[in-house]
Amino acid sequence: MKNMIISMMGILVVCFSIMINANDQEPLVDEEQQYATWAQNVWESLDRKTGKVVIEAASATLNIPENFYYLNPMDAEKVLVEVWGNPPSQSTLGMLFPSDMTPFDDNAWAVTIEYEEDGYVSDEDADSIDYAEMLEQMQEDTREFSAERVKAGFEPVELVGWAATPFYDKESHKLHWAKEIKFGNGEDGNTLNYNIRILGRKGVLVLNFIAGIDQKPLIESELNRVLSMAEFNNGKTYSDFDPEIDKVAAYGLGALVAGKVLAKTGFLAAAFVFLKKFGVFILLGIGGLFKALSSRKKP
Repeated sequence: MKNMIISMMGILVVCFSIMINANDQEPLVDEEQQYATWAQNVWESLDRKTGKVVIEAASATLNIPENFYYLNPMDAEKVLVEVWGNPPSQSTLGMLFPSDMTPFDDNAWAVTIEYEEDGYVSDEDADSIDYAEMLEQMQEDTREFSAERVKAGFEPVELVGWAATPFYDKESHKLHWAKEIKFGNGEDGNTLNYNIRILGRKGVLVLNFIAGIDQKPLIESELNRVLSMAEFNNGKTYSDFDPEIDKVAAYGLGALVAGKVLAKTGFLAAAFVFLKKFGVFILLGIGGLFKALSSRKKP
């Protein structure tokens, strides 16, 4: 049950909320019932975890507090592709959600988790990066990328600008910044992509917030909490780097923000992340949806 049903998300989710919260409403039509059943089945199928979660592919560990939950790679892909309408990806190692939200809530936000093992990323350029100049290049890259998305049948993407200028913590070796992205015609508000990069001995742990631009204050209030959840395991941290045996990445901090350097061309490829296309899917607020779904949690 994918795009043909998802395209009706706004009306159908509202009807789903009505169905499970008020007995005096008109019965749902077949298409509405079909979506309602699909949405409930998706929610109940998600294996939501808290506590210690080992990300073996990244040699890292997440410590998930009770006010968040973690979805494994398979469930994360289900949410990103089937519920939120992103192109398929094989790189996601999971997602984090606040415990009081489902992926179906119109105000939902989440954090995707990935890992890039390109070697030890030197932070020697931390104080010399011109982020204003970098933004102009990234916007140009985004326009080229957007044209390819349109050819593939997806809506265009525009990088509006920085929502938060890049900041690097030299002690924790954690880098974060935020981009404001316009998806499609932008009628339902722009998207906020708040990015975190945690440097390690052999690569970089990639955490990306997905939220609406109006949620920026909320995301910033949760930033330190999310930053503290993820750490590389002993022996794999940034300080464990051994120049005698370890590989050094072909790029520095600047390329982490702008994108990796493509070896053959020297071109900075824009770093694109997942989008929460609620402008397409969820058109109306649904205050009771989480309570309705969470009341049907798996034991």
